[in-house]
Amino acid sequence: MKAVFKTDRGKVRQHNEDNGGIFETENGFLCIVADGMGGHRAGDVASSMTLSYLKDSWSQAEKISTPELAEAWLKEHIQKVNKVLFDHATTHEDCQGMGTTLVAALCTDRFTTIANIGDSRCYIYNESGFKQLTEDHSLVNELVRTGQISREDAMHHPRKNVLLRALGTEPTVEMDILTIVFEEGDSLLLCSDGLSNKVSEQDMQAVITLNESIENQAESLISMANDNGGEDNITLVLLQYNSDERESGSLSC
Repeated sequence: MKAVFKTDRGKVRQHNEDNGGIFETENGFLCIVADGMGGHRAGDVASSMTLSYLKDSWSQAEKISTPELAEAWLKEHIQKVNKVLFDHATTHEDCQGMGTTLVAALCTDRFTTIANIGDSRCYIYNESGFKQLTEDHSLVNELVRTGQISREDAMHHPRKNVLLRALGTEPTVEMDILTIVFEEGDSLLLCSDGLSNKVSEQDMQAVITLNESIENQAESLISMANDNGGEDNITLVLLQYNSDERESGSLSC
């Protein structure tokens, strides 16, 4: 398994409020993308605290051998970091209202468990094609889901960035969790909306299926988002379940 993490400020924002990373232990990989909200400083703090907490917790995790254990671990520690963020925001005036999206993938050699809050996304490419695995917790997606607007309308809706769920904004948080089989030849893409708002699924698939290293694939996706405007921070994790050891700049196990 190979994985690469990339983040970019974009062409417009003065600061990068996104955070993320890939953390490897004997249990496998924990991959994280967090898109901070609440303005500079508050957004930075929310995504950074989330990353730090989950990274430390993962380094101390006991054996995770089943999807049930993976789902329980994610639920427990995401709820704990939610409380950490909420308590921090209520006791630090400059961080009031802060929060972050979160998409996290716990990847073992037999399965991958994904947790999602907000509108950062997880996509999979496998023998069935390329598709989005997560559901956006946003106002616009709810309007699409209930048939009030089309997906085409959603792309340009004035309230596109309004989230219905975020980490750290309430005392407890609801999350979506699913487990998939991640097999030889499959690719997994986690990203903030700085990528998904600027690069179509067709273009993502075209890049991921190129005969290139995943390092180059990740760079191409970042470049495409910037070429299409780059108004937001752009962050991604790209994983590839492949025994080919041609990779030089990525983690492998």
